[in-house]
Amino acid sequence: MPVPGQQQGRPGRDQGRHQIDGDHRRAPLTATGTPVRVVPAGTTLGAYARHPATATGAGPQGGDTVEDTEPRSTEPTAVDGADGPPGPPAPDDESGTGGNRDAEGEAEATRRKRRRTRIRRTAIAVLLILLVPLLTAETALRINYMGDPADGTYTRNRDAIWLGHAWVDGRKDDADLAAFARRVKATGIRDLYVHTGPMEHDGTLPKSLYPRARWLVDAVHREMPGVRVQAFLGDVLATESPDGMRLEKAATRAAVVDSARQVLDVGYDGVHLDLEPLHSGDRNYLSLLDDVRAVTRSRDAQLSVAAHQIDPLPGFHSFWGTVAGHPKWWSQAFFGQVARRVDQIAVMSYDTMQPLESLYGGYVAQQTALALEATPPTTHLLMGLPFYHENRFGHWNHAETVAAAVRGVRLGLSRTDADRERFGVAAYIDFAATEEDWASYRDGWVR
Repeated sequence: MPVPGQQQGRPGRDQGRHQIDGDHRRAPLTATGTPVRVVPAGTTLGAYARHPATATGAGPQGGDTVEDTEPRSTEPTAVDGADGPPGPPAPDDESGTGGNRDAEGEAEATRRKRRRTRIRRTAIAVLLILLVPLLTAETALRINYMGDPADGTYTRNRDAIWLGHAWVDGRKDDADLAAFARRVKATGIRDLYVHTGPMEHDGTLPKSLYPRARWLVDAVHREMPGVRVQAFLGDVLATESPDGMRLEKAATRAAVVDSARQVLDVGYDGVHLDLEPLHSGDRNYLSLLDDVRAVTRSRDAQLSVAAHQIDPLPGFHSFWGTVAGHPKWWSQAFFGQVARRVDQIAVMSYDTMQPLESLYGGYVAQQTALALEATPPTTHLLMGLPFYHENRFGHWNHAETVAAAVRGVRLGLSRTDADRERFGVAAYIDFAATEEDWASYRDGWVR
């Protein structure tokens, strides 16, 4: 099949009539009468194909012409040493246009590679920005857990424990109280925060929630002289969800004050408020404390609160609130404002997200020091002990142990105010405590 672009020969028009006469072959004539060179029988086409007769050349003389029966190429041939006819055009991928596309593809690949490099570098930079401060802080906590507590940093016989609702709703009896009295007799526990709520979101407290409260108060006073019973009142605040108590409402705050009067009328020795999540700087909460304390003072009763942890780094509650939507911590200044308005403040020094026991202990030591700095000596400060066992992101059971918490408390106390008199620990909570928890408390803190 002819190749596109090449000139083709015209053998039918250039060849004459051929006759065979014995052994003689006469050369055929071209259209101009010029003899055409005849290829002898049995001769290869090699030389002839390379040097064909031209219109002015002479062929062999004499004899009849014979038809050339050998195949004849219709392709133009090149003379030895000369360049052949031009070939077909190069395919697209070898042409100039294809080369441009290759160059553009290489450029795009280079751009993509550079983009990937920039993304990787940015990711690494962000990771370092987040990890370096975290690792630095965790290293500081580990160092904070090192060393020995000072001598004498043990119980001041001002400890407390949170008790479950079963003590006031009829599930506990005299035998249960006797067993509990025996357990705490040789400890420093002097205050019981007994769950008596929860309050309604409007601040009211249904009396049906605590039918056995009077029994409990009288039995504790009889079986455990010197131990106070405080009504543990709590509720969820509508600070991070649409449902909950709203302290910005004056009517709600007034109802909480009335609930405090209600439990004091039953015979409780004090009111213990636990409202969560309570954001740092909440002026409505401070106003509520002023109003409730006016009531407790008039009854010679205690006002105590469960307090959030203090910023481990300045302003950390604002950062965490932006990142997680839950500003878990209070500023140290706000902690101090709360502490000056109450008789007792108990730090919930658990649910810390610390993954190791040493880091948790170092964190408790830090919290103890921060709380001591912010709490006036006239206010009774307590640090929480985890008498419960859970495994989740905020609380790792293998890390948040009573032993680590007690050691952390002693270290913080030793470094900040080893002789603080109004100081103790508060265990949360009785119904989840194990024998190991009680032993760690006695061995590490009571002695």
